[in-house]
Amino acid sequence: MKAPVLTKYRRIVWQDIPDPFPTPTGVVVKVNYASICGSDEHVFRGDFHPRTKLPFVQGHEFAGIIVAKGKRVKKAKIGERVAVDPIFWCGKCAACEKGHHQACATLKLLGIDVNGGFAEFVAAEEFMLYPVPDSVSEKDAALVEVLSIGLHACNRSGIQKGDTAAIFGAGKIGQVILQAAMNRTKKDLFIIDTLDSRLSIAKNVLSRVHVINAAKENPVEKILELSKGRGVDIAFEAVGHAHPIPGQFLPVRQCIQAIRQGGSVCVLGLSDKPVPLVMKELIWKEAKLLTSRVTAGEFSEALRLMAFKKLFPNKLVTDEMPASKTQRAFELLEKEPEKHLKILIKPGI
Repeated sequence: MKAPVLTKYRRIVWQDIPDPFPTPTGVVVKVNYASICGSDEHVFRGDFHPRTKLPFVQGHEFAGIIVAKGKRVKKAKIGERVAVDPIFWCGKCAACEKGHHQACATLKLLGIDVNGGFAEFVAAEEFMLYPVPDSVSEKDAALVEVLSIGLHACNRSGIQKGDTAAIFGAGKIGQVILQAAMNRTKKDLFIIDTLDSRLSIAKNVLSRVHVINAAKENPVEKILELSKGRGVDIAFEAVGHAHPIPGQFLPVRQCIQAIRQGGSVCVLGLSDKPVPLVMKELIWKEAKLLTSRVTAGEFSEALRLMAFKKLFPNKLVTDEMPASKTQRAFELLEKEPEKHLKILIKPGI
């Protein structure tokens, strides 16, 4: 089969690779659509080196149809549409022993550690499969994984009905946190970014969200003004590599300043740079600082909400490209972030 192979960092080549075969407990999925994630962009640039072993095929957000299965597969059927949870865990480390699989010491993902969903066919284990309801389209199903990340972040944060929340960063992850949060609370939600185009996407998803352009006004001051000095119950940091704005602190510290007494900050942004914090700001509020990574089985909830039209993956997609143009897709995401958010990849062409 043909696939877009990352042969060296920042270089993807369209070339032949062997077709996968199912393990006795696994299947082969013909991928209908895949989606480029922020983590994929990190991998493309080499930020995950030396974890990533070149050459390989990226893509951990994808869905498709089962075309082959192993002898010991119990429920999955050939011809069944499935979304694939890309996570492998060891089952032996301290986190896995506690059932905290997403914190596995040797966590591996399809499309990061082994060939993934930008290829036409992918091998996966049966435990990774989630049936896709008939009412969910092939394109929408490709975004189940990233929408599940938003739901997992909300679960980690403990957001409840009646809570207010601020989301720093309106990129891919910030947008899915917003969609998850709007299903948990009807109270005020804020989303912050420096790109009006991304704030417009958020507004198009949820008209009642307060959008704040941090390049034009101080988001902490605006949140405190609109909340009458109270602050929000929960603040999510989904920026990662933040570009400093004169006169403002970096987003993690802004999150701490924007929450109420006893509030929570949940950090998802992947940054390699130290983040300066003033811990007494956190301590005086007796606030919680926690993190969220990948998912913990929220695929079922995401698919259910998608089936009932309570999540809107189509509103996040700005482009669709054949897999043979994957190199170009990554270049567009890097060079023109104001124009491109989620790019769908069609494998095999």
